Amino acid sequence: MFEVLAHMDFTPFLLSFKLAFVTTVILFVICLPYAWYLSQTKSAFKPILEAFSALPIVLPPSVLGFYILYALSQNSPVGAFFDKYLGVKLVFDFPGLVVASSLYSFPFMLQPLQSGFEGLNKNILEASYIGGKGKVETILKVVLPNIKPSILTAIVITFAHTVGEFGVVLMVGGSIPGKTKVASVAIYEMVEEMDYLSAHVYSAIMVAISFIVLMGVYMFNRKNSLKFGR
Repeated sequence: MFEVLAHMDFTPFLLSFKLAFVTTVILFVICLPYAWYLSQTKSAFKPILEAFSALPIVLPPSVLGFYILYALSQNSPVGAFFDKYLGVKLVFDFPGLVVASSLYSFPFMLQPLQSGFEGLNKNILEASYIGGKGKVETILKVVLPNIKPSILTAIVITFAHTVGEFGVVLMVGGSIPGKTKVASVAIYEMVEEMDYLSAHVYSAIMVAISFIVLMGVYMFNRKNSLKFGR
C-alpha cells in the first residue's frame, strides 16, 4: 500500500476538486435567486418547475449523460455555437464537464436552499419590511444569516456530490489525463485493469473525504441547533 501511495498520481483528485469548486460556485449563484423565487411564488407552475429541477435525482446518469452529450456536441446548435464563435469544445474537455456537473448537481444545491427559505419565520420578513428595508437588503441582511445551516448543507452536499460523479462525467468528458480524468473515472479504470490495490487506496481516500465533509456539516448544524435552542 505504501508503494502505491509513493507512486500515486494525485491529478485525478485535483481535477475532481477543481470541477467540484467551479460547479459549486456556479450553482450557488444560479440557485440562490431561483430557490428564493420558488419559496415565495404561488404560481400554478411551481410544481412543474420543481419537478423539472429535480429530474437529475431520478434520471439514470446514462440517460442524462446521453442528452447532455448530444446537446454539447458539435452537431447541436449549442455545441456548434461555442465551437465556432468562442473556440470552445465542450465535449471531452473541462468546460463540458462543468456544464454536465452543473446540470447533474443542480437539485442538490437548489433543494436545501429552498427548504431553508421556506422554513424561515415569516414574521422576520414582515418585521424587516416594516423597518424600512427593501427586498434585496432583507435577503442579504436578514434572510441569508438566518439560513446558514441550509446554505452550508447546499454547498457541501453539492461539492461532495460533484466529487463523486461518475456516469455523467464519463459520458461527456471521457478519460483524458489532466483534462477530464477525474478520481471516480480513475478508480473505474483501475478496476477494469484489475489493479485492485490502487483502486482500494483511491476509494479509501474518497470515502474518508466524504465522511469528513459530511461529519463537518452535521457538527455545524448540531452546534447551530443548540445555539438557538432548536
